[in-house]
Formats: sequence, structure tokens, C-alpha cells
Amino acid sequence: MSIQSEKIKQLVERRASACLGGGREKIEAQHSKGKLTARERLALLLDEGSFEEFDMFVQHNCTNFGMDSTHIDGDGVVTGQGTIDGRPVFVFAQDFTVNGGSLSKTMSGKICKVMDMAVKAGAPVIGLNDSGGARIQEGIDALAGYGEIFERNILASGVIPQISGIFGPCAGGAVYSPALTDFTFMVRDKSYMFLTGPSVVKSVTGEEVSQEELGGASVHCSKSGVAHFCAADEKEGIEGIRTLLSFLPQNNLEEAPVKETSDPVSRVSDVLNGIIPDNPNKSYDMYGVISEIVDDANFFEVHRDFAKNVIVGFAHMGGRSVGIVANQPGMLAGVLDINASRKAARFVRFCDAFNIPIVSLVDVPGFLCGTQQEYGAIISNGAKLLYAYGEATVPKVTVTLRKSYGGAHIVMGCKQLRADVNYAWPSAEIAVMGAKGAVGILKDVQEEEYQELFCNPYQAAQKGYIEDVIEPRNTRFRIIRALEYLQGKRQELPAKKHDNLPL
Repeated sequence: MSIQSEKIKQLVERRASACLGGGREKIEAQHSKGKLTARERLALLLDEGSFEEFDMFVQHNCTNFGMDSTHIDGDGVVTGQGTIDGRPVFVFAQDFTVNGGSLSKTMSGKICKVMDMAVKAGAPVIGLNDSGGARIQEGIDALAGYGEIFERNILASGVIPQISGIFGPCAGGAVYSPALTDFTFMVRDKSYMFLTGPSVVKSVTGEEVSQEELGGASVHCSKSGVAHFCAADEKEGIEGIRTLLSFLPQNNLEEAPVKETSDPVSRVSDVLNGIIPDNPNKSYDMYGVISEIVDDANFFEVHRDFAKNVIVGFAHMGGRSVGIVANQPGMLAGVLDINASRKAARFVRFCDAFNIPIVSLVDVPGFLCGTQQEYGAIISNGAKLLYAYGEATVPKVTVTLRKSYGGAHIVMGCKQLRADVNYAWPSAEIAVMGAKGAVGILKDVQEEEYQELFCNPYQAAQKGYIEDVIEPRNTRFRIIRALEYLQGKRQELPAKKHDNLPL
């Protein structure tokens, strides 16, 4: 065998060894927990044959506590570039079979490299997390590594889409990188995120709590709102990432891809003409409205299990991506509270950052009242939503279906927050408050008188606050047509270093 052939043989063998990570025994242990390996996850995520790996032979430099005798190529993370539906993405996947996926300084360097490359190339970056946290043997070097990653998350925010998949533990400082990204996926009974684990919680507070109760997918998808998507298994989570990307542009300078559809733009929906109950206090399901107006009834919801009184998510209308924000009368009468406000505000800001038009479907009786809301800062949280709408320069189309009262009317994409086109259904009630509440304050006014004067869309139409009162069955056509002539919209914000969002 020639020297060249021998070297090629060594390369092939070393690549094969690197692909095994911590070895077959560790891989089997990963599978026994019902978990995929880092490379298996990337194989599902990326188009077949598209993955180009970077830094396969990187090793750590730590000599503490016997670490100088344990060097594994790749050092616990697989990084590289590939495509999803033919579109470039950059990826990193932590490998739990190597030192529990713990973060070293060199692992951080690999992750930071692909993040830098993603920004340069203007392509999304996807991180698949499965790690025991910082590599304790490295001390401050590991902490510095996290800091380097966080800084890149911050600099990339609003420039390229950043998506996190939590497919195992994610604890301590590691949780802040997913928290800084745009969307986070978790897997039920497999994913955990917390700053301090159950044992530390017990020693400090005396509270006994399981991993699932403290930071499982159900907690973060329904209670804290830290995670946006809760998948039944890893395959569902990875498919969700692929689907999410189909609605998004590659970066902040591009538009989202147009999707072919056979759903006619002019399609009318007679169902919508009868969807609003005669009784103004009776609820209905806003999902029914959404499915009638979007292409092929396909709605990709974000934060489905969190703050259900407001609905946010992506759809296509006329083949183009839109972000939908809708009050849900079927949950707490569609009232806005702390969680609903920050959920919707975050979504609106994402859409604005990535050139995705915002369609708002309004049926909101007001903000939730009470000491719990006031003590929890409903004022500043409601202001976040107001700020997000007012700051957004993408095309904004608002349709008021029924109630739009008081301050909640203002924060839900009203004309004064620079909505481009505002429509209302004949059933719309645009007023400071409902008739019953008003007559309790205006003693000499009859409920019927107030109802006739204010609880309709025509006063707003007479004053130019809405462009038109439309027949519900035509809502899809009217929204799409508005978005079509708003495609060339150009609107600039005043020059500033950055804003001061009421956090």
C-alpha cells in the first residue's frame, strides 16, 4: 500500500471513529432512553445528502482532573451546514454520548463558528441541545464559552432566524441560549430546562419537585411560555422545525418563499356570515375564522398551549407568508392579560424583524382586571404589545369581528398604531366599553341609546378610523388584496441607537 493510500485509510478510519462519538456503548445507552444521537437528529432535520460537517477533528485542551487522557474527535458537538427543502441552514447538535454533551471552550468555539458563518451567509441557524451543562473540569473557560455563544445569539437576533430544539437536559447557564433564540421546541417527557435542578432546589428551598414538574416540556409550553412548541417525540419536533422554516425568510433582508396553492384568492366563505352569535356574551371559536381565510385551512400555531386567550401563528394567504394574531373569545372571552400580551408582542416583533405581514383578527372586551394582574405589571406588559404594533413597519391589516373596547382596542393593531388597512364586520362594536358598563357611568343615558351610537362599526368608519365595513364572507379576498398592494410598503423609524421597549 502506498503512503498516500495509507493516509487515506487513516482518514477514513478516523472519520468513522469520530462519527461514533462516545462509542457504541454510549450510543446504545442514548437509544435505551428513547433518544436519538446528534447525528441521527441531523439526518432527520436536513435534506438527504446535504450535510457538510465542520471541525470534526477538534479536541478539547483541558488537562485538569485527568481530562488530558480523554480526547474524542468533535468534542461533544456536531456542527456544519446543510439544506432544508433546498434552502441553506447552519446547524449544531450537542452529542450527549461525549462527556454528557457538556460544554467546553472548544465546543463553544465550534458553535460560535457556525453561528458566525450563518450571519455572514444570511441563513438560519438551528441548535439541537442535549447537554448536562458546563464542563466542570474547565471551570471559567466553560463559562466564558457560554458567554461567547450568548453574545452571538444577541448579535444575530433580528438578522437571521434562530431556532432551538431541546432534546434532552438543558440546565444552568445553558438555558439562556435557547431563551435568546426566536423559537424553542421541546419533547414531552424527554426535554428539561431549568436554572437549578431538583436536588439544588430541595437543598436551598426545601421544596421537593421532579425534573418534569420543574422544567419539563409541559411546564414551559403551558405555564412559563419559555418554549413555543411541545412535540410528542423527537421526530415530530424535527418535522416541526422544518415546517416552521417553510414560513420564514432566510434573513432580515429577504422575503419568505411563496408557496404554490390551488386555493382561490377570491374564495368566499358563507360560514363566516353566521359565525358571530346573536348573544354578544356568547363565545365562538376563532380557529374557525382562521381556517376559513388562510390558504388550504393550514395554520401553523405558535405557543398553542400558552396564554390561549390569544392565538398567534403562521399561515399562507395567496401563497405568501403572514403572521396571524387573533383574540380567542372561546378562552376567557378573548380578554388580554399579562401572558397573552407578552406572547403576542414577541410574535409581532418577530414578524416585523423578518418582513412577514401581520394580520390581526380582533374580538377583545378589554384587559383582565384584578390585583393579580396589576401586581404582575399588566400595565407594562400591555404596553409591550402596544409598542410592538406601533413599532412594526411591515404591512399590517386589522379586521375587527366583534368587540374592540377601550385600551385593548388600541393595542390590537388600530389605525393610530399605523395599521395600513383596517376593516370591520357589521357585527363590530368599537367603543370605550360595552353598553352595560357605559350606562352605569353615564346615568342619564339609556343602554339602547349607547348601543346604537357607539356599539357598531359605523362611527369609526365615518371618522376614517377603518377603511371599510366588509361582509364576513369576503374577508379572505379583502385581506389578500390589501396585502398585495402593500407589498411595496416602505416605512422607516426615526434614527436611534435602539429602542427602550418596556420590559
